[in-house]
Amino acid sequence: MKILVTGAAGYIGSVCTEMLLERGHQVIALDDLSEGHEEAVDARARFCRVSLYDVDSVDEVFRANRIDAVMHFAARCLVEESVRKPGKYYRANVSAGINLLEVMLRHGVKKFIFSSTAATYGEPETTPIAEEHPTAPVNPYGASKLLFERVLADFLGNSGMEYITMRYFNAAGASRKFGEEHRPETHIIPLLLEVAAGERESFQIYGTDYATPDGTCIRDYVHVMDISQAHALAVEQISQFRGRIYNIGNGRGFSVHEVVETAQSVTGRKINCRKAPRRAGDPAILVASSERISRELGWSPKFSSLEAIIETAWKWKQEHPRGYSKPRSG
Repeated sequence: MKILVTGAAGYIGSVCTEMLLERGHQVIALDDLSEGHEEAVDARARFCRVSLYDVDSVDEVFRANRIDAVMHFAARCLVEESVRKPGKYYRANVSAGINLLEVMLRHGVKKFIFSSTAATYGEPETTPIAEEHPTAPVNPYGASKLLFERVLADFLGNSGMEYITMRYFNAAGASRKFGEEHRPETHIIPLLLEVAAGERESFQIYGTDYATPDGTCIRDYVHVMDISQAHALAVEQISQFRGRIYNIGNGRGFSVHEVVETAQSVTGRKINCRKAPRRAGDPAILVASSERISRELGWSPKFSSLEAIIETAWKWKQEHPRGYSKPRSG
C-alpha cells in the first residue's frame, strides 16, 4: 500500500514510517516540522513539509499521490500544556484532523488509522484498563483525542470510512535509526537518560503522594517498535476490523521510582532526583489490557521488559549524543 503518515518527523511517526517501509509499503511522510525533526524522516519515504491547517496544500499531496491509507500521528501531546492552553489542543487534535478527513474523502481515500491515547480513560475505575472502560479524560489533551474519536465514528456512519483507533500507553525506547527527542523534553525515560549522560542536573518527580505503593505515578511502558508493529497490523487488516478501538500496552505498570532505579541499572550511573508538586491532569495509575489486539490482530510486544526498553533508548542516545542535531529548516 501507499500510506500517508502525518507527523512523520515526530517520535512515533518516524519509527512507524521505518516499520512500514521495512514491510514493503510505500510512505508519503507529511509533517510541518513545528515540533518534528527532518532528520527523523526515513530517507526512503517521500517527505512533504505541509501543515494540516493548509487545506490546499494537503489537497495537493493527495492529488499528486495515489494514496491508499492514512496513519494520523500529527498532534499536540503535552498534558500540562493542554491544561494551560486548551484551545491550542482542540485546534491541533480536532480541527486539523477534520481537515485531513475531508480531504481524504474528496479523493476517495477511506482507510484511516488514528493515533489516540490512554489519556481518554482518565482516572481508571479498574486495572488493567480494557477498551470497554468508561472514558472520562481529566485533561484537555485526552478530551481532544476522545472528541476526535467521536468525529471518526460520525464519519464512519456517513461515508463508509474504514478506521481503527489505537489507544496506546507510554511510548518508550528507540529503533535502530530513530529515537525520542522533544523540544522541550517532558517524557520520563529521555529525561532520566539526560541526567545519566550529564546533560541535566537532576530529574523531577512530580508527586510522591499518590495512592500507589511508593506514592509515585504508575504507568505502562510500551516500546515504540511494538506500537509501530501494531499500526502496521491494523492497516493491513483494517477492512476486517473497521471501527475497532485497541489498547497498546505491556499490561504491567511501573512506578516513577521503579523507572528511575531501572534507568540507573541500565546506564550504570547515579541519577539525582528532586521531589516536585503533582502536575495538573496526571492520573495515578494507567495500565493497559491488550487482550483484544492480541486476539484479533495477532499483536504481541517483543520488548516486554522495562530493562529492554530503556536499553534501546540508551543505546540510541549514546550513538546520537546530540540527538537530531541539524537545525530545523525554515
